[in-house]
Amino acid sequence: MERAAMRVKDVGDTAFAVDFDDGDRVVALYDAIRRVGPLLGLVETVPSLRSLLVIFDPLSISRAEMEARIRGLADRASDGDGGEGRSWRIPVRYDGPDLDAVAQACGLSRTRVIDLHAGRVYQVRMLGFMPGFAYMGTLPEALRLGRRGEPRLKVPAGSVAIADDMTAIYPWESPGGWHLLGSAEIALFDQTREPPALLAAGDQVVFVPL
Repeated sequence: MERAAMRVKDVGDTAFAVDFDDGDRVVALYDAIRRVGPLLGLVETVPSLRSLLVIFDPLSISRAEMEARIRGLADRASDGDGGEGRSWRIPVRYDGPDLDAVAQACGLSRTRVIDLHAGRVYQVRMLGFMPGFAYMGTLPEALRLGRRGEPRLKVPAGSVAIADDMTAIYPWESPGGWHLLGSAEIALFDQTREPPALLAAGDQVVFVPL
């Protein structure tokens, strides 16, 4: 299989972004960098859905040298390799207000929607939107729907939701436009914990129906 294209672009004078067409390669590169340990001059890496931001210290390493090291790691990284990620099994009560609507829109039964959603291992792609909110992929094709036409003003904390090819759990009560399948009683963010976010990019998540 042909590997996803990789593109590098500058983000200021102390950072560059490594862009991919495939989110699996973002996580694979992120994990590969963590596995090799501290790199000279590397300050931080920040994964997103389709790119990895690399921040470096130009007094310790040149831009060209850092890019060469990152490209070397990207070439050796395996797609979807979650070598440093942790594994989680999260109990879910599939009682969400959108469960029936999702089943109807997808032409499936409620039971089939639950089986499909809970029937695979998801990988955390990135954190965003709010503290502790983990974007997880990849959702089965049979469950892929665009966001709701009218977002809710209040989505309860712990809501398990889907949108496009992703699934997530809302860590806090907030507005939201994802389809709500159920709920999970789990503290995804705790400022007294180190690190405060429970999930991290590269983690593997399985949902267990209650």
